[in-house]
Amino acid sequence: MSRPAAAAGRPVVQKYGGSSVATLARIRRVAGLVAAARRRAAGVVVVVSAMGETTDRLQAQAHRLHRRPPAREMDALLATGETVSAPLLAMALDAAGVPAVSLSGLQAGIRTAPHHRRARIVDVVPQRIVDELAAGRVVVVAGFQGVIADTLETTTLGRGGSDTTAVALAAALRAVTCEIFTDVRGVFTADPRVVPEASRLAGISYDEMLELAAVGAAVLHPRAVEIAAAHGVPIRVRSTFHPRDAGTLICREPAVEPRQKVRGIAHQEDCAKVTVVRVPDRPGIAAAIFTPLAAAGISVDAIVQNVGHEGLTDVSFTVAGADLDHVRDLLPAIVSGVGAVEATIDPEIAKVSVVGTGVLGSPGVAARMFRALADADINIGMIVASEIRITATVPLAQAEAAVRALHRAYELERL
Repeated sequence: MSRPAAAAGRPVVQKYGGSSVATLARIRRVAGLVAAARRRAAGVVVVVSAMGETTDRLQAQAHRLHRRPPAREMDALLATGETVSAPLLAMALDAAGVPAVSLSGLQAGIRTAPHHRRARIVDVVPQRIVDELAAGRVVVVAGFQGVIADTLETTTLGRGGSDTTAVALAAALRAVTCEIFTDVRGVFTADPRVVPEASRLAGISYDEMLELAAVGAAVLHPRAVEIAAAHGVPIRVRSTFHPRDAGTLICREPAVEPRQKVRGIAHQEDCAKVTVVRVPDRPGIAAAIFTPLAAAGISVDAIVQNVGHEGLTDVSFTVAGADLDHVRDLLPAIVSGVGAVEATIDPEIAKVSVVGTGVLGSPGVAARMFRALADADINIGMIVASEIRITATVPLAQAEAAVRALHRAYELERL
């Protein structure tokens, strides 16, 4: 991240999600929280999401007009949500006697790779922000968006991208901390809407949070955690509606020693299993299957190749539900290109994951997971493991039951 000469002192970066700014009354409430932060900090930079369900509404409108809207036009459309909420918050701050200025992603210096819909931030040039902070203003930045460095085309960062904007700005500005304000009181051992007795974690490491975010914990965007870990930016997840709560601190080494290896259960329902059937079992076939998907910007997970028989094998993998239509369009060429018989899609699956540093090397963790699911009469499909998580696919209709069973099995309500 580009780092110009900083204004006197180190600022605080805050991010407020869509539920926090869903109405004018809530925007005024946020303005009060920002004003309080300004009294304590050398400067405040605020990143905002679009109001409430604005992004979903815009996306639905686009799809009523076009089955697969052009990515460039979708970015131009979806970026407008944040460019509405940012100036509204700046107005609310000004009305409260707090000097403020709103900036778009372009004006804030957010530069991205040349991809639409899921662009990655490649640089931040925050000189305008530094100048505004030096002039005594709160800077309100439209999150979720940036521009391609050489063309200045608008891009968006994917669902939850305002988190990424906030952390990237915190890194570039050498902020004291990055506070993510949302509608929950922190990071929990499971989604509290699914497991009411889930425990709030006082602290969690970057590695553990990254895994939780990557496998379905919606409280924070994975790319935001990646940037925080790379630059050593401490993140505190807090509730807009309970601002006195300490929330959860995400950092390299949390002060609180965990009672056990497993730190949380995450689940992901918006996914599908794809199987390329009876593929020739020879070198290069996997590359031929996954290269077209990668070229289309489609991420895959939980890759499993069956043991070959009579020179043929099946290759299965999971994709996000949002990519499924695109995958369907690519599959005929992939099947033909590798000489497979067919490709099948099962959209009625979900993924459940057990996350914690060292879980794979801890005897009994995997066995307890599989026993808990068996006792709940939940059949496991694919299994993928790393040093820090174990993920299994289960029937979509049983996803929440699986989360509750695993949470009980590891006694996470006692953390």
